[in-house]
Amino acid sequence: MNFNTDKQTLDDLNILGKPGTDSVYALYNNTYTRGGADILEQMFLYPLADVSVINNRCQTFQYFSSLKSKFPFRTENLDSAENYLSMTDKRTMLSDTDNSLARKFSQLIAADGDYKVIFNGIIAIVEIMQTMQGFIEKIKPSAALTPYLTMLEEIEVLLSEADSKFIFAEKQPAKLPYAKIVELDKLLRFEYRVKIKQLLAFIYQLDVFISVAEVALKRNYIFATALNKDLHTVKLTEVYHPLVKNAKANSLNITPESNIVFLTGANMAGKSTFMKSLGIALYLAHMGFPVAAEEMEFSVRDGIYTTINLPDDLSSGNSHFYAEVLRVKKIARELGVAKNLFIIFDELFRGTNVKDAYEGTIAITRAFAEKRNCMFVVSTHIIEAGDVLKEQCGNINFVYLPTKMDGNKPVYTYRLEQGITADRHGMIIINNERILEIIRSKKNKTA
Repeated sequence: MNFNTDKQTLDDLNILGKPGTDSVYALYNNTYTRGGADILEQMFLYPLADVSVINNRCQTFQYFSSLKSKFPFRTENLDSAENYLSMTDKRTMLSDTDNSLARKFSQLIAADGDYKVIFNGIIAIVEIMQTMQGFIEKIKPSAALTPYLTMLEEIEVLLSEADSKFIFAEKQPAKLPYAKIVELDKLLRFEYRVKIKQLLAFIYQLDVFISVAEVALKRNYIFATALNKDLHTVKLTEVYHPLVKNAKANSLNITPESNIVFLTGANMAGKSTFMKSLGIALYLAHMGFPVAAEEMEFSVRDGIYTTINLPDDLSSGNSHFYAEVLRVKKIARELGVAKNLFIIFDELFRGTNVKDAYEGTIAITRAFAEKRNCMFVVSTHIIEAGDVLKEQCGNINFVYLPTKMDGNKPVYTYRLEQGITADRHGMIIINNERILEIIRSKKNKTA
C-alpha cells in the first residue's frame, strides 16, 4: 500500500517549500550530485508504508552515519560520463581506421567537440569504475551485516559484467592510447551503456546515503524504529521542530487506549509548532530518515494529513469556515476506507462562532475517538469542549502548553503538561502593547 498525504499537509509541514527558502527538504539536501538531488526529492515526495523497507533504509543511513565516509567520486567525472552516455548515435562511434582523429590525438591538436566529449567521458568512466572498486573493497567487510550489502553485491555484478579487468589495471587513464580509447568507446557507450547507467544510479543513491548521514551527524539526529501498523503506537522522546532555532523538545506516547491528543494552550504558547514537529517527525520517519528527537518508535501509518494553515478558498467564494468543513469531509472520507492514519487539526472550526465551534469540536473529536486504529492531534482554545469530552471519551490524552505570568508579562515554557489549561491572555497582550491607548490618543483623533 502506498503512503498517502496531500499538498495541504506538505505545505503545513513545510516539507518541500519553495526554491531558495528554508524547508525540511532543504535541510537534508546536502547532496553532491544532480542525480542524488533527484533521488532525494523522490524520497520526499513518496514516503514508505512498509515496515521492513523503512527499517532497511533507516539502517543504511545509520550505517553510513557510523562509517563517517566521504563521497568518493568527483562530480565533474559524473557529469562527463552522463554527457558521454547521452551520445547514442552510432555514427559518432570512434574507429581505429580514422587516421585524422588518430593524428589529432597523437599530435595533441585540439579535436572537434564530439571527440572531446567522448574522450573525457571514457576517462571519467574509467576513473569512476576504479573508484567504485576501491570503495567496495574498503567498506564491504563493515557492510556485511547491513542492508547495504545487497546493493554492494549488485554493484559488484555490474562491474564484473563489464569486462572491467583491464579497466582496473589502468594506472593513468588520461594517457590511454588512441587504440584503447576506440576499444573502450565501443564497449562502454554501446555494449555496456545500460550497465554503466545502472552503476551511476547506484552512485547517486550512495550520494543520498552519505549526505543524509552527514546531516544526522552534524545535527545529532536519531534513527527511528518502524513497528507493525497493527500496534497503533507512537513513542516520541524529546522531539523538536528541526527548522526552529533553539526549539524546545517534548515527549509524547500515543496508543490505542489514548489515540487522541487533545491540546490546549493560549495564543503564542507553541501549539502549532509542537504539532508541526510531530507531523515532520512522522513524515521523515516514514522515509527512513533521521529525526530531530532523542528516541522514536512508531507504527507505520498509511498516511498523514494535517490542517494547520488552511487558506481561504476565495476563488470558489467559500468562507474560511466552509473550507474547514470541506477539509474535515475529505479526512472523513479517508478514514472511511479503513486506513491507519495520523491526523492533525489545529483549532477545529476557528472560522465560525464560538457556539458552533464548541459543538463541532465535540462532535468531530467524539467521532475520531471511535477510530482506534488511527491517531489524532486536535488543538483548540475552547476548553469547555475538553471538559465535555473528558466525560464522554476514555481514550483522549489531554495535554496543554502552559503560560506563566511574570507580572503582566506572559512567559511561555513550550513544554507539555497533562490536563486542560484555562490560560487566556489575549487582553493582557493587547494592553501590554498599549493598543487601546494608541487608538484613544489625541494624535489619532480628527480635528
